[in-house]
Amino acid sequence: MLKNNIYMLDINSIDSTDSFFNQRLHIKKKYTNREILLYHYFYQRCKRYPKNIILISNFVFFFVDSRDYFKAKLSLPLMRRQLRVKKLLIIREEKTLLRLLYNFFPDPYVHDIRVHRNVYSGKIEIIVGFLSFVERGIAIGCRGEYIKAVNKLFEKNVSFGENKGFQVNIKCEVVKL
Repeated sequence: MLKNNIYMLDINSIDSTDSFFNQRLHIKKKYTNREILLYHYFYQRCKRYPKNIILISNFVFFFVDSRDYFKAKLSLPLMRRQLRVKKLLIIREEKTLLRLLYNFFPDPYVHDIRVHRNVYSGKIEIIVGFLSFVERGIAIGCRGEYIKAVNKLFEKNVSFGENKGFQVNIKCEVVKL
């Protein structure tokens, strides 16, 4: 919906939900010294440059181009052993929210993704639905560390092209069929 040349999001209509998921994203690229070292290390191992590197708590996120994903993924076990980091992930860099969300959860089967506005906080929640508690457990990680890291990544590093002033919170739930 367009009002006074400002894009307004009404998450109650299906059309705007589709446009919400298909809007363009921008992932900030500011590197620390450690991220620069990991950037060069990634190139030495994979012979490809990552699009972005983000360190959040104990997680290292390497964002790569879609065409380089499978070749880079082959080096993942070796990089984890050499860096002594188990929480090292290679993620396809995407320009839309929906595709990026699917790439953050490559192992479990994502059954459904929907948008919900929390009436108490006013925040937009993205609810990722899984078919079993086992898949949900894989998605959130041990003690919820992975989903917390993904939420922090979205909070600090992801900006939305049309709606720069809001933040999203990602939750994982089991879907009842």
